Amino acid sequence: MTRLQLAVAVAVAPGPPGSCSTSTAVRRPPRYMYISRCRALHRGAMSAVAAVSSTHPSATADGSPPQMATTRLDRGSLLIGGRELLSQCPPEVTLRASVADAAPGASFLGARAAAPSSRHVFSLGTIPKGWRWLSLFKLKIWWMAPKTGADAAGVPAETQMLLLEKRGNGAEDAVYALMLPALDGDFRASLQGSPENELQFCFESGDPDVQTMDAVDAVLINSGGNPFKLMKESIKILSKIKGTFSHIESKETPANLDWFGWCTWDAFYKAVNPVGIEEGLQSLRDGGAPPRFLIIDDGWQEIVNEFKEVDGALLEETVFAERLVDLKENDKFRGEACKNLGDLVKKIKETHGVKYIYAWHALLGYWGGVSTTSDVMEKYNPKLLYPVQSPGNVANLRDVAMDSLEKYGVGIIDPEKIYEFYNDQHNYLSSVGVDGVKVDVQNVMETLGHGFGGRVALSRKYQHALEESIARNFKRNNLICCMCHSSDHIYSALKSAVARASEDFMPQEPALQTLHIANVAFNSLLLGEIFIPDWDMFQSKHETAEFHGAARALSGGGVYVSDKPGVHDFNVLKKLVLPDGSILRARYAGRPTRDCLFNDPVMDGKSLLKIWNLNNLSAAVGVFNCQGAGNWTWLVEEISHVPTTVNITGHLSPSDVESLEEITGDDWNGETAVYAFNSCSLSRLQKHQSLELSLVTMACEIYTISPIQVYGGAVGFAPLGLLNMFNSGGALDSIRCTVDSSATTVQIKCRGPGRFGAYSSARPALCRVDANEVEFSHSDDGLLAFDLSDGSSHTRLRNIEILYAAC
Repeated sequence: MTRLQLAVAVAVAPGPPGSCSTSTAVRRPPRYMYISRCRALHRGAMSAVAAVSSTHPSATADGSPPQMATTRLDRGSLLIGGRELLSQCPPEVTLRASVADAAPGASFLGARAAAPSSRHVFSLGTIPKGWRWLSLFKLKIWWMAPKTGADAAGVPAETQMLLLEKRGNGAEDAVYALMLPALDGDFRASLQGSPENELQFCFESGDPDVQTMDAVDAVLINSGGNPFKLMKESIKILSKIKGTFSHIESKETPANLDWFGWCTWDAFYKAVNPVGIEEGLQSLRDGGAPPRFLIIDDGWQEIVNEFKEVDGALLEETVFAERLVDLKENDKFRGEACKNLGDLVKKIKETHGVKYIYAWHALLGYWGGVSTTSDVMEKYNPKLLYPVQSPGNVANLRDVAMDSLEKYGVGIIDPEKIYEFYNDQHNYLSSVGVDGVKVDVQNVMETLGHGFGGRVALSRKYQHALEESIARNFKRNNLICCMCHSSDHIYSALKSAVARASEDFMPQEPALQTLHIANVAFNSLLLGEIFIPDWDMFQSKHETAEFHGAARALSGGGVYVSDKPGVHDFNVLKKLVLPDGSILRARYAGRPTRDCLFNDPVMDGKSLLKIWNLNNLSAAVGVFNCQGAGNWTWLVEEISHVPTTVNITGHLSPSDVESLEEITGDDWNGETAVYAFNSCSLSRLQKHQSLELSLVTMACEIYTISPIQVYGGAVGFAPLGLLNMFNSGGALDSIRCTVDSSATTVQIKCRGPGRFGAYSSARPALCRVDANEVEFSHSDDGLLAFDLSDGSSHTRLRNIEILYAAC
């Protein structure tokens, strides 16, 4: 059983440039007509052309081109740094150039139509040969997925990020262009290709009464020599200009992310109950992986199915139309096992040591919203509405939940009452000891904008009300946003710091396991600049547990499982969780390495997926073979997938890690120690050297990459961390060295317990942990190792001293 069943894809061709499309079966008579403020904004910029030099810039010291300093629209060509990105641009296309002082190349593309409409499709021209692209697009209404290609026709509908690359004489001479369709006033932009091989942007309000002729700041375009720096810079620019969302660096990080968690969903689905919750917590504690974070998922609320008498039976399709009738827990949480939800929460925290408890709810209360006949809900002025999807949504993959909601309707709360609703819900949860919420089904708002000023205005109203309620009722920024991949929500996230990165982990769908890993990694390119991506739960006793566990260790987000009580593999869990329940979380969002960005790691039969991240003193690269186990068509149930085993050979290099200079120091000579987790092998590589590896389908390897520093003029040293953990270097906090006439002493602060490892060019005289001398081993390849015994905690670091006698 999965939360959402996969639906059949229905193809819808995009309309011609400048056309207006509607998916409404019955049009509502207009109460009033808006002409969007977009039409009036930046009027002087509508025909602006950036008259700047197109001289090709020289390369920087590290061999990569600097950020491009020019963008201009000239005689039907869009040029970045003198290179043609788009050709045959129609005359209605506009450019507002140099929108940011720090990035002169950053500009906005727009267009002007002949007549006002609530939905326009504008052509931007064609993509010349030599460019290849990566699209992040909404595969279905809730979630994005990646796709790669070269021609404009292949760009899928609902593309929300388009990263393009053009190479010169080699990879080091590559130029990257980034196109980010934005929110412009009351309108939302998205990119798509056309059968005529044109790149188009769709510009829509989601309300027939909210119309405009002008798309002004519709698509941000920027360019540079480093795709990761380009993404970060562009999101910061967009955030500053729009003011409707914030970059992740300015947001408060929820504390639960540093602790191991358990979610009830795949363990019980909607049958979750107090006894089962306690059994699951106890069995994980007994095995040495105590959860400090708990999500009580769907199944605790008081809901009603108002369609039980349809055809004399409860129809399966009405499940997603069930509605909330009360803010408090249902009868399962009021009985012999616990008096109420507060009683259960208190017991869980006191007995099982859980620090943070989240409760699940949907953005509108429940999947089908709230009951319009409930006495409790009456104060929020609910009414029944029927969603209207954008043509872009149904152009890709339809969703069974939306099919249900379109048929049976959604009980929507009056937007003027939505903060009151959230505040009442969260105030109650906080009063019984709940620490935060996971909020699901968020993108449904984009289908309900008619009559409310459009999808952008309505989504933003709900998102900001949600964030304000979280800030008022919970101590930290304790919110997980879920099913929220529409740019309406992404670019309205002022405070939200955590968002799910992809479709659910589905334990009973073998063809979706490798897709999940590739999907979360690629989606994190965009999401990771605005949120800490949540790569979702997994199950430790599953045939893909090692694969999923290794990926979660590199995600930079939370680590939690959905094991059934008593069904665990602690050999997997203990590679992720320390005995105190803490995890070793990496610094950033895990993302594909640069050489993987434009490859298909799931279906091309030849590419490995490499995911990189940084820790305090070292880096990590995970290499995954996702080929042969699934495909990007997201098969429906009637089609069986026959997995194949593919052995693929690839290369791993320290240069795969972006921003390695953040941890190297100024006097680093470029040499690194590279430790392979599964093979337990240690290598020395210069930054641009590589080693060869081969992996079969569903196999992975994690490499810890630590810069080698020379101490005392003679000792080459690189800390690796806890060798028994997937993200070994995540245990390292700091390092320093003292040198005197008698000895060179390397001092390290490290979490534990576990097997500590480091590269050491010389055998030390002795090693101490917390001032106590310990036995150690030192092998011919330079691997120094010794045990950190039990006794450490999340807040107490072990003090390690490694002494080398003076020569």
